[in-house]
Amino acid sequence: QVQLVESGGGSVQAGGSLRLSCAASGYRFTRPCVGWFRQAPGKEREGVAAIYRPGASITSYADSVEGRFTISQASAKNTVYLQMNSLKPEDTAMYYCAARECPGTVVPSRREYDYNYWGQGTQVTVSS
Repeated sequence: QVQLVESGGGSVQAGGSLRLSCAASGYRFTRPCVGWFRQAPGKEREGVAAIYRPGASITSYADSVEGRFTISQASAKNTVYLQMNSLKPEDTAMYYCAARECPGTVVPSRREYDYNYWGQGTQVTVSS
């Protein structure tokens, strides 16, 4: 059974940083893709970053976080991180990680319906 567990959320002031972790277990993907998504109250879920993990990682970012957020994987490859710098109040949301078997060597999707497995989320609150 695939299990994804997020951690690292919290409350910070604008301009601060947080690093989210997504610990994965129980999957046997040969071409895993992992995405980070967020959902603020009253808004649709947004894919902010994704990584295609085999070999040299391929990443993709939403325009709203490009240059501020970095997705990466741990050397053990069972944990994916989202380093969030220069945080803004509009980054406030519940953050989720999700995983899927990618169809090949591709730029990883940030569309939520492409992902099969989801964590429970971790809250990020940025105050001005």
